Amino acid sequence: MSALLEPVFGPFYSNVIGTLVNATQWTIYLSLTAFIGGGLIGLLFTILKISPIGWLRKVATGYIWLFQAIPLLMLLFLIGLGIPSFFHISVAPWVAASVSLTLFTSAYMSEVWRGALESVAKGQWEGGRALGLTFGEILWFIVSPQALRIATPPTVGFMVQVIKGTSMAYIIDYNDLMRWGKKIANSQLDGAEPYIIYPMVALIYFCLCFPLSKWSKSLEKKMATRSR
Repeated sequence: MSALLEPVFGPFYSNVIGTLVNATQWTIYLSLTAFIGGGLIGLLFTILKISPIGWLRKVATGYIWLFQAIPLLMLLFLIGLGIPSFFHISVAPWVAASVSLTLFTSAYMSEVWRGALESVAKGQWEGGRALGLTFGEILWFIVSPQALRIATPPTVGFMVQVIKGTSMAYIIDYNDLMRWGKKIANSQLDGAEPYIIYPMVALIYFCLCFPLSKWSKSLEKKMATRSR
C-alpha cells in the first residue's frame, strides 16, 4: 500500500498512512469483539431486567448501574493495569481491552433494548397472557419482533460509540490506531508533527464512524415510514 501512495504523499507520509491503516484493523477487531460480546451479555441482562422475578430484576439493575457509572477509562485501568499489579498475574492488552469494552457496551446496550421492549404496547403482553402463553413465549413470538424494529437504529448508532471508545485502549498498550498515531506523533522523526499525524488519525476514525451514523439515520427514517 505504501508503494501505491508514495508518488502522491512521498515516502515518509506514505509509510505513515500505511502504518495507520494497518493498525486500524486492530481497532475494528476490538470494536466487533466488544459489540458482539457486549450485545450477547446485554441481551441477557435485558431479559433479566424485564423478568417477572423481582430478584432477577434487581441483579440486572445493579449490573447496569455499576458499569454505566464506571468510566470506560477507569475500567481499562482496573482490568489492564490494576488487576495484573494487585494479583501478580499477566493480562494481555487485547484481553483487558476486550473485557473492558464488552462490559461497557453490555450495560448501555441492555438499556437500549429494554427501552425498545418496554415501548411495545402493554396490550401485547396482556393479549399473550390471555392466550395462555408463558413469559418467554410472549417475549419471543409477540414482543421481540416489534421491538426489533425500534431497537435497530440506536443499536447501529451505538456502534459508533464503541469504535470511539476503543481509542482509550492505548493507555494499556493495545496496538490499535490511536496508539500508533500517538507513537508516530511523539517520535523525533522529521515530518511527524502532532498537528499532522493526529488529523490523519481523526480522518480514519471519521471514515469508520460516519457510514455507521448515516446508516443509523437511514434505518430510523425507514422504520418511521413503515410505522406511519
